[in-house]
Amino acid sequence: MPGDASTTLVVINLVGIFVFAVSGGLVAVRKELDVFGVVVLAGATGLGGGFVRDVLIGASPPAALTDWRYLVVPVVGGLVTFYFHPSVTRQERVVIVIDAIGVALFSVAGAEKAMRYGLGPVPATLMGLITAVGGGILRDLLAGRVPLVLRPGILYAIPAAAGSAVAVFGLKLGLPTTLVTISGVLVCGVWRLLAIWRRWQAPVAGGSASV
Repeated sequence: MPGDASTTLVVINLVGIFVFAVSGGLVAVRKELDVFGVVVLAGATGLGGGFVRDVLIGASPPAALTDWRYLVVPVVGGLVTFYFHPSVTRQERVVIVIDAIGVALFSVAGAEKAMRYGLGPVPATLMGLITAVGGGILRDLLAGRVPLVLRPGILYAIPAAAGSAVAVFGLKLGLPTTLVTISGVLVCGVWRLLAIWRRWQAPVAGGSASV
């Protein structure tokens, strides 16, 4: 986030916000919401996780309220989805893949920011997870759906937590930030993409699954 992150992390956050905003916009379009509803759902999806994290770690005011880019990007994502949704919908498989990458980026960026604010390894890992999945939970709740992260068998939160943990413990060991960031993103992103491709599922009560 601006003010306490490198230019690279700012770009990562903005790209992730845009991708998540598109996913939120798609849900709103399918719910037949008007343009305002689409923008609201896009903004909630793109900013929700980071907003909650900043409140919890005491980063006040949240970065989304101190840098105009963090407000403009989800609005643009929502409007793009609203006006070009037939084209975007046809590329939904691509959006799903990019969303997985966004989860990986946010899980690591969220964990690293929490570490900078003095949190220990376990709380920082949790903050990374919240950053990665918070927006999607808010999107689905506003749309009246069971959140994706809570649907049976979906491997979404587990890879995000793993990526956060890699970043946190890498920093704790004093490893270079760039190496830690890349490692965490790869762990989460590759795991999530393989889960989509190979149809891996998390264990569910009364059954077994492959993760």
